[in-house]
Amino acid sequence: MTYNTSTKPESKSNIGSRILAGFIDYLIIYAFLFAYLYAYGQPDQDGVYSVSGLPALIPVLFWGLITIGIEQLFGSTIGNTIVGLKPISINGISEKISFRQSLLRHLLDPIDMFFFGLVGILTIQNSEKNQRVGDLAAKTIVVKVKDLKNLDKN
Repeated sequence: MTYNTSTKPESKSNIGSRILAGFIDYLIIYAFLFAYLYAYGQPDQDGVYSVSGLPALIPVLFWGLITIGIEQLFGSTIGNTIVGLKPISINGISEKISFRQSLLRHLLDPIDMFFFGLVGILTIQNSEKNQRVGDLAAKTIVVKVKDLKNLDKN
């Protein structure tokens, strides 16, 4: 799907939906991490479970699958899909973002989530196109799916 310059989608302030979407995505990731550590980790003298070596890469790969992989396959993460959001390229040329854009968006998640998400919230509220740090770096915006469908009808 392409848009001409007069029908470029715009990002609206959807901060509540974005927080909920991120919470859902990272709830899935952390649930997997804790289950994986409990099932395959070795407890130390304090009872803290950990994995080392190649098995330690499995949670990282799972994170990549849940964030970047799902976003590439379906156009948005599980959390974004549930709340009706979708990241798109800022230029409006394509509603599906590139692998590079998705990777950049999610590599910067720790910065956006710093101090309980305060960095991301402040960045979204103070950027012209309601972008978090990851969106600014990847040149993406997050829009409501229903707004994209409305543009498609025009």
